[in-house]
Amino acid sequence: MNRLAGVTSPYLLQHADNPVDWWPWSPEAFEEARRRDVPVLLSVGYSSCHWCHVMAHESFEDEATAAYMNEHFVSVKVDREERPDVDAVYMEAVQAATGQGGWPMTVFLTADAEPFYFGTYFPPESRHGMPSFRQVLEGVTAAWTGRRDEVGEVAGRIVRDLSERSLAHGGEGSPGEAELAQALLGLTREYDEKRGGFGGAPKFPPSMALEFLLRHHARTGADGALQMAADTCEAMARGGIYDQLGGGFARYSVDRDWVVPHFEKMLYDNALLCRVYAHLWRSTGSELARRVALETADFMVRELRTPEGGFASALDADSEDAAGRHVEGAYYVWTPAQLREVLGEEDAAFAAAYFGVTEEGTFEEGSSVLQLPGEPGEPGESGETGESGEPGRSGGPDAPRAAGVRERLLAAREARPRPGRDDKIVAAWNGLAIAALAEAGAYFDRPDLVERATEAADLLVRVHMGPVARLVRTSKDGRAGEHAGVLEDYGDVAEGFLALAAVTGEGAWLEFAGFLLDIVLQHFRGEGGQLYDTADDAEQLIRRPQDPTDSATPAGWTAAAGALLSYAAHTGSEPHRTAAEEALGVVKALGPRAPRFIGWGLAVAEALLDGPREVAVAGPVGGELHRTALLGRAPGAVVAAGESGGAEFPLLADRPSADGAPTAYVCRHFVCEAPTTDPEALARALGGAV
Repeated sequence: MNRLAGVTSPYLLQHADNPVDWWPWSPEAFEEARRRDVPVLLSVGYSSCHWCHVMAHESFEDEATAAYMNEHFVSVKVDREERPDVDAVYMEAVQAATGQGGWPMTVFLTADAEPFYFGTYFPPESRHGMPSFRQVLEGVTAAWTGRRDEVGEVAGRIVRDLSERSLAHGGEGSPGEAELAQALLGLTREYDEKRGGFGGAPKFPPSMALEFLLRHHARTGADGALQMAADTCEAMARGGIYDQLGGGFARYSVDRDWVVPHFEKMLYDNALLCRVYAHLWRSTGSELARRVALETADFMVRELRTPEGGFASALDADSEDAAGRHVEGAYYVWTPAQLREVLGEEDAAFAAAYFGVTEEGTFEEGSSVLQLPGEPGEPGESGETGESGEPGRSGGPDAPRAAGVRERLLAAREARPRPGRDDKIVAAWNGLAIAALAEAGAYFDRPDLVERATEAADLLVRVHMGPVARLVRTSKDGRAGEHAGVLEDYGDVAEGFLALAAVTGEGAWLEFAGFLLDIVLQHFRGEGGQLYDTADDAEQLIRRPQDPTDSATPAGWTAAAGALLSYAAHTGSEPHRTAAEEALGVVKALGPRAPRFIGWGLAVAEALLDGPREVAVAGPVGGELHRTALLGRAPGAVVAAGESGGAEFPLLADRPSADGAPTAYVCRHFVCEAPTTDPEALARALGGAV
């Protein structure tokens, strides 16, 4: 029986034709394990996971291995992007037991869903001290049949340990100047001065820490914070982690120099980085930042937008190479011979020097990942620079030639077999994309990007939100998935709606954000202000997941705190502000000790210390005063624009225009400075440092 054939998850559909008799996560699967008196084999991964594909090909497509699994286990396949709650609970157990985690994740459970043995990738033959997958299966079977009491004791001990891990953080006071200064010092200590970024290999784009640094500079004027952010952004933009032809960022760099990426491209990375580069441009006027923000926005629209108006989750790392092999990076890398084939000898030599393509190669089999070589601060694109000295793509004697070469290489790459795309719509990640596209469209006079953001928001309302504003986590082909939204969905979608409200002047988006945040207050909040990743009426797992740390995306905890704070600034709602302040207690506790892992929480704390400022523009949406307000650098400032007294925006109530001219009011806690009709005066008021 093919139980995966009707699901919406592309990852599960990839396994629908395996000889393994897979079950989706469901009560029926555990009832079957109880009926047969066999353990559950839980396999967790996601569609663009390289090693998930490897293990599937080596083991799950193997008839003999599948037959053994079918006889001795009930095998359950989970898409971690659809069920982050299931993934989080068992990943916590894996990390506690082994000191590491990752995907694919392999966990053996009792029929009560209690874990007793776990790991990640297992090879088909034992190697490097790692047992083969078949050895693991046989060992678990032997333990289950011969040492059941021991299995039960292990499972019970693990569950007890997990149940004692509930966080007490929250309600302990929000972080102040001292904690944010300590966090900045901690980032400075871990900063890679030579290469940008933090720590060693593998090196991930530190999107949320960069947002904190930009906000900290805006609030305090700390030049070191801005320098770390700007240099990291330039290093990434020059490196192979950035797609020099098509725009957009890969998941991470396997080396410290940002040269060789893990080639999968995730919606969430590109949404977060698009926003960071747009904010860097807002702070510095960097032409490089402007270019990368726009190219990343265009990448999301071109490569990830679905027919329904939302944004797909990811592009695979793997695709077919010229020999028909399914390998990582084949779509993106080049050899000198391939350059000559497309460009001819003369232009190929130019392109090789321009993009750092060598005979030895920087990747596998003599191929190179395209980069923009050069030392940070020096011209890297044929000697031309933007207004503030950073390399752009315009100006300079070789710029037309470089643009032509890039266009021809991109066209040739389009003819290669493309990486697979995970077409499911994840609510949280679309919320991040909505915020990024709305702001980039407003900053750079690209109304088409604002339209794409609005269409994605419409899809979330139409498909993901029910009549009582309860979100579903995913959809595909316009059909809502079965799984309930988690805290990050509510926080990130509300963040996107609030950004869209600021840009478009449409108060309905503020109202929708309020619906979602009321659900957060009612169903995700615990005693003392702590937050949980799942609602109080969601499916009960062996423990209720709760993780305040930011990893690849803002944690649900910090995402919700940011949206609650912004909504309170818009509306004056004390319950929402109190909830935000209490939630930030975890940032006070963790920020000074682990700033890299709570960057969005620190960014929200910067907004709280700054007010955040409330900007009401009584005047036309899209006018000069409105645009000036959106470009203000004050951390987390909220903006409402439209006719004075507009019922949709509380900020506009009783704030008239002066003598019929557009007028701006800058306030904190609804206490305002003198109104102004002068864009330059408004810009000074929102410049940041006070």
